[in-house]
Amino acid sequence: MNKQERIRHLITREAARLMYEEGVGQYFDAKRMAAKRLIGKQYRFHPKYLPSNGEISDALYELSQLKDPATHEERLYHMRCRALEVMEQLAPFSPRLIGSVSTGRIREGSDIDLHVFTDEIEELEHYLDTLGWRHERKTTTINVNGRFVEHQHIYLNFDYPVELSVYPLRELRVVGRSSTDHKPIRRLSAAKLQQLITDEHWSLHIKSG
Repeated sequence: MNKQERIRHLITREAARLMYEEGVGQYFDAKRMAAKRLIGKQYRFHPKYLPSNGEISDALYELSQLKDPATHEERLYHMRCRALEVMEQLAPFSPRLIGSVSTGRIREGSDIDLHVFTDEIEELEHYLDTLGWRHERKTTTINVNGRFVEHQHIYLNFDYPVELSVYPLRELRVVGRSSTDHKPIRRLSAAKLQQLITDEHWSLHIKSG
């Protein structure tokens, strides 16, 4: 392992630790905080030292397994069960589970990320009101190839926080790519999530009745 690889490895591990132990929420922030702590401001001139989001994600998963694998599995199981309950209630909006609860790479502070589909966000909000679920809407703006695009998000407050990313109906069959590893985003329907719970958490599933 040469010097560049050693520094990159150290930054990767520190960034993962920052996210796991200190609650840093974004890969972007974690890698830069880690680099600044380890090599100072010069990292700005050597971007080759900065790991990818995927590298940090792998290190974060390894760290969570090392700390307490039994607790990790139990928490993942309960988060997936909660996600399934929410998805079943939101069936009219074709919910799809994405993110760490889908992949299994949860950490402290992870939430449940769902994509939902409707051409009228007010219809979704009214539906949430009928369920008696408290919710908050936020708008984010991102730059996509030089074009600013607005995205609507709705946040639900359960035992595990739930974020609904709202997309138009035409995008139901459009699969985007992950910002972490640039691979197609894994999106699970309620039926696929139910099967995943049965396959990966059968012992806990039996105990819970």
